[in-house]
Amino acid sequence: MSLLSVIVPCFNEEENVSDFYEELLKNSGFFSENNYSFEIIFVDDGSKDGTVREVKKLIEKDEGVHLLSFSRNFGKEAAIYAGLQKSAGDLIAIMDADLQDPPSLLPEMFKCIGEGYDSVATRRVDRKGEPPVRSFFARAFYRIINRMSRTEIVDGARDYRLMTRRFVDAVLQLTEYNRFTKGIFSWVGFETKWLEYENIERRKGETKWSFWKLFWYALDGIVAFTTAPLTFAAFLGVLFCVVAFILIVVTIIRKAVFGDPTSGWPSLVCIISLVSGVQLFCLGIVGQYLSKTYMEVKRRPIYILREDI
Repeated sequence: MSLLSVIVPCFNEEENVSDFYEELLKNSGFFSENNYSFEIIFVDDGSKDGTVREVKKLIEKDEGVHLLSFSRNFGKEAAIYAGLQKSAGDLIAIMDADLQDPPSLLPEMFKCIGEGYDSVATRRVDRKGEPPVRSFFARAFYRIINRMSRTEIVDGARDYRLMTRRFVDAVLQLTEYNRFTKGIFSWVGFETKWLEYENIERRKGETKWSFWKLFWYALDGIVAFTTAPLTFAAFLGVLFCVVAFILIVVTIIRKAVFGDPTSGWPSLVCIISLVSGVQLFCLGIVGQYLSKTYMEVKRRPIYILREDI
């Protein structure tokens, strides 16, 4: 039989592990008819609750369940990468354990693979249940990054997707430390089919993604897939040099021709504050790229395993 690998990143998902497993197995009949068996790879991202214990219970009754447990929290991007490395399937799926990624879509995704696609991805058509402020900034992020980057990042895209082995092998060639999976999936190319569905709220528990975590994640995505902010910083530098030169010429002419005294210190303080702020902003942009380069050249491992069961 062929093999379907299902990668499930987990961080404090004790309440959802069992429910996810039961929901996923509801599709086992469809895949058995198509000569596919399951392997389920739970990747524990340094959970502090009983997630590992719940997965081990599943391992005792199902030899197709595997556990990769990190030594600490390395982040979801590292968990996805570890799962892809561990997977042995002809087809590979990535799903969240909170059941916001409906397993009922898997048969339809499988049929799309049969039509010749190398990847079948999902996107939400709404953000029902999310705070309005969070939804506003999420949409703004997708608009900004798609204007600055040549790599298309689809608005509402989820990590939930089904991929062929050659697609996953291509993704695994990108061994960068600072990972932004949504961009990596798009960058490697291949034919991708997008399936849309309405947003589904978590079955149990609370989301681990706070506003600030999402903000830094979005910043990582921008830095990873476009150098436009560096160009913008250079443009601002040139613009302020031109403006300063013009103001110097105007000041000299006013003094030489009209005898006007130079304006007082309040306006000078405002100008200095503005220019200093722009300089610090541009320095911050350069610093972001420098920090990512620093982390890459250190060649630290993306994750460290505590258990592989």
